[in-house]
Amino acid sequence: MTATITKPTYTIDEYLAQEISSPDRHEYRNGEIILMTGGTPDHNRITGNLFAFLNFALKRQPYDVFVTDQRLWVPEKQLYAYPDVMVIRQPIELQEGRNDTVMNPLIIAEVLSKSTRSYDKDKKFVAYRTIPSFSEYIIIEQAEPHVEHYTKTEGQAWLFREYDGLDAILSLQQIEFTIPLADLYDKVDLGGEVGESNAEPS
Repeated sequence: MTATITKPTYTIDEYLAQEISSPDRHEYRNGEIILMTGGTPDHNRITGNLFAFLNFALKRQPYDVFVTDQRLWVPEKQLYAYPDVMVIRQPIELQEGRNDTVMNPLIIAEVLSKSTRSYDKDKKFVAYRTIPSFSEYIIIEQAEPHVEHYTKTEGQAWLFREYDGLDAILSLQQIEFTIPLADLYDKVDLGGEVGESNAEPS
């Protein structure tokens, strides 16, 4: 007879209490707590490039841009996540009773890695789509200049675009913003994800 290994589950309160005191970040997925390890230098370069360009483009406009450490609550999927980059149209909607967890992103960007590619493109996107304010999703490959771009249209349909090569220019729809992929991938080693851990970065 084969023994069944059951993963421990936690309440939301248990997760939040642990997260406040932990030096590491964790996702909460419907009762499971998942360690989010640090990303590679290239992961952080891409994230930083996008954040810097967005933050500059939206200065003195009614938007906030957050990177990596800002926690997001997705109530319909019982998910706490730390998207790589979020744009929120002001005012920020906070989770009831908390001042550290947002709920109303307009745009989310995730930088893919070997360990997160399937999750970010599938289950996480499904969860994000339950957020009423969420209207644009940017999925960025780390090892090659390739971006997948989803924009919400009328009737809950999503329009898909993709961009390939350093000469391509990513253009967002919800805000006035463009970025050449040459700038998005500035200083990135496009030789691949050599030596990447199997743990789950953000």
